[in-house]
Amino acid sequence: MTRSIRIGDWTFGQEVSFLLIAGPCVIESEAHAMGMAGSLKDFAEKAGVPFVFKASYDKANRTSRSSFRGPGLDEGTRILAKIKQEIGVKVLSDVHAVEEVQAVEEVLDVLQTPAYLCRQTDLLTAVGRTGKAVNVKKGQFLAPWDMKHVLDKVRSTGNENILITERGSCFGYNQLVSDMRSLRIMRSLGFPVVFDASHSVQLPGGKGDASDGQREFILPLARASAALGVDGIFLEVHDRPETARCDGPNSLPLDQIPEFLDQVLRIHEMVREWEGRPAGE
Repeated sequence: MTRSIRIGDWTFGQEVSFLLIAGPCVIESEAHAMGMAGSLKDFAEKAGVPFVFKASYDKANRTSRSSFRGPGLDEGTRILAKIKQEIGVKVLSDVHAVEEVQAVEEVLDVLQTPAYLCRQTDLLTAVGRTGKAVNVKKGQFLAPWDMKHVLDKVRSTGNENILITERGSCFGYNQLVSDMRSLRIMRSLGFPVVFDASHSVQLPGGKGDASDGQREFILPLARASAALGVDGIFLEVHDRPETARCDGPNSLPLDQIPEFLDQVLRIHEMVREWEGRPAGE
């Protein structure tokens, strides 16, 4: 990583060297989101890794019109604000439209632009103008070097607090593949790179009216990304993936988080030592 960015009161790249962004795909209920945030915070603190809770207030890009989208903007941001205050974690959510930005910027610590919208200039500049950290998901259709133009759109607002997240590339119908070279290529653009280990194993539309997934590959791909020197992991997590209302097949079960973090962080520390940077902080 060649520069530091701000996420709330953190300086990523100084006191924060590796980031866990994790949570359920969508806010299913206030009680569920609060419980997930609390459990993930505990696991992250025991592992010694900074944590940002992620959950969408509205999944506007579901496969089917009848799929569950979440509680909506007003109720969703209320729940995220409560999680931020009562659980004491930073929060992230997708922002799908320019009109949503004003309503979420006071709540979210990280505004995320979805992969399918990563070329939408008006949206990128709107989230950029908040001055908050922006996580841009690389589109499944985009080459890693083309992210330079995406970054330039956000940077045109004067905002340099940008994360880039790799989430796999289209590989025929209903398939994604992770080209690990993209992590190094995008890192050369000068901003922290996060690997989305759960969406990378998604099978878009694989169930016909919903996406499928291969969660057995989440940990192996996350380990591989750590070996490439990635700056963080993005992860969909659920306490009962089989009953999750969105992306259950590509969600890691909550009880597997401690082992997941142990393995990924051990590789991360070794890579930092091999690359000549101080391990740990």
